[in-house]
Amino acid sequence: MRIESVEAIAVEIPLRKVFSGSGYSVRSRATILTRIRTAGGLVSEVYNGDNREEGRALVAIIETELKPLLLGEDAGRIERLWGRMFPLAHASRDRKLVMEAIACVDTALWDLLGKSLGASVWRLLGGFAERLPIIAIAGYYEEGKTLADLGREMERLAEAGMAGCKLKVGGLSPEEDAERVAAARSAAGADFILALDANRGWPVGEAIRFARLVEKHGIRWFEEPCHWYDDAAGMAEVRRRTGIPITAGQSEITSHGVRRLIAAGAIDIVNFDASEAGGVSEWRRAAALAAIHGIALAHHEEPQIATHLLASQPNGTAVECFPDPERDPLWAGAIKNRARIAGGTIEVPQGAGFGLELDWAFLDRYRV
Repeated sequence: MRIESVEAIAVEIPLRKVFSGSGYSVRSRATILTRIRTAGGLVSEVYNGDNREEGRALVAIIETELKPLLLGEDAGRIERLWGRMFPLAHASRDRKLVMEAIACVDTALWDLLGKSLGASVWRLLGGFAERLPIIAIAGYYEEGKTLADLGREMERLAEAGMAGCKLKVGGLSPEEDAERVAAARSAAGADFILALDANRGWPVGEAIRFARLVEKHGIRWFEEPCHWYDDAAGMAEVRRRTGIPITAGQSEITSHGVRRLIAAGAIDIVNFDASEAGGVSEWRRAAALAAIHGIALAHHEEPQIATHLLASQPNGTAVECFPDPERDPLWAGAIKNRARIAGGTIEVPQGAGFGLELDWAFLDRYRV
């Protein structure tokens, strides 16, 4: 299974409205499509990641730095190839970009391995569950949005087949955001999964105050509650002072970062992102650390990848998606055979590799 060609394509789709969380705003949906061909005629086509700033730089790393390390190599020897690519991150440079580029290639290699064996990535990784709950990332801050509007949004998500919502918090005072959480819970009902994501929005004291205000609402997890500069210690303190499970990991770029969070006693759930941190191979190492320490698994976005990963393990929780086509037109329009969602769950695709059939007529319109 010799690698014959490697191609990376940056895609960016402008959004028709702005979606704001704590300290950031989203104006486009971006990704990298990676295509690897083997001499035997196998082709991998996957997309992963949502880097809205550095699409061209990622393509350049893949095609000028990673590609020469891969051509002519056996695509099935994934750990060996990962080991050849990883040293590129040792130099003084933007290491996160290097790890994202490695993630693109590594994910495509796992897709190829599955196709060569006629098996899904889910099965290759363990095949634990055939379906998982699926929750929306929603509840963004919008100008003029009222508590009633937020409640109606939760109702629409339930009607759309979502088991729950990861609601944006951290952009207002603890008291104001607690009112938003109460409105969401009241509208959605007791059985609706409600998780909260502060995107590192608060100092420790405010995160604790907020957690105590919303504990009564049955929160599934509280994600990245504290400012970035001492997040592990801060989250450990929040975790000691609340009964809400604490989640983090999406901001780490290696499994060693997950080990740091675990060692600090900072997390109950890790949402390490295979699309931003070295791919499926590095995600496996993070998942093994989590299993050993009794920590559950989530995944930051990317349901077309995350469904396979989370459902492969016994400690997987819920898949995240953007059901609103205005927030994620890729999930809505780029996949011809999107996984079936029903009753608040998503089925694991059973096709070979990641089982994706991409709509290139759609994607070609948005090439960078």
